[in-house]
Amino acid sequence: MTVFDDELQHIKEKLLKMGSLVEDSIKSSIEALVDRDNDLAKKIIDRDRMVNTLDVEIDEESIRVIALRQPMAGDLRFITTAMKITSDLERMGDLAVNIAERALELNEEPILKPYIDIPRMKEIAQGMTRDALDAFVRKDKKLAMDVIMRDDEVDDLKHDVLEELVFLMAQDPSTVSRAMKISFVAQYLERIADHATNIAEMVIYLVDGKIIRHMILPSDEK
Repeated sequence: MTVFDDELQHIKEKLLKMGSLVEDSIKSSIEALVDRDNDLAKKIIDRDRMVNTLDVEIDEESIRVIALRQPMAGDLRFITTAMKITSDLERMGDLAVNIAERALELNEEPILKPYIDIPRMKEIAQGMTRDALDAFVRKDKKLAMDVIMRDDEVDDLKHDVLEELVFLMAQDPSTVSRAMKISFVAQYLERIADHATNIAEMVIYLVDGKIIRHMILPSDEK
């Protein structure tokens, strides 16, 4: 293995470490909400510094490798893909922190309703994140396409959550504050799924050199 190969492997390992932290933050943020666990919520908020540090380190290493090694073709695609993925992961980490902050607020108030669709949204978004990163490691276009297709499930669940919350607020104005905070959680999860979709799209760019962002996928790729 060459020094250049070692450098690329180091970037990949740091990206996967960052991804693992973010995936756990997504899972734990909803656990903090459902279990009313303030200590866990605070742990997620504190951990965000580690995610941000890895984001900066990966970008700095990637820029240094581009400047010194002048990679071509597939190697250059790998580095630019890694930089884009870390940007999405950093934003996903921020959204997990946002959920943890709403959990701290909601945990101080009576439970509005049992959390049913929110944990389902988390399961899908977390799975999309995990599979998008697996697709990156394996350069698996099929798995990346599967991640993209799952985004609609999260959108549909968010719609159901917001519809129910609107009904509750209309029935009892005293629920407005809690309902709005829960609606924010649903929106944060939807955005996490969107970022996982972005990662999957970058995997397809890595494999095919084709940018599919904003494209309507043909039926044979759905």
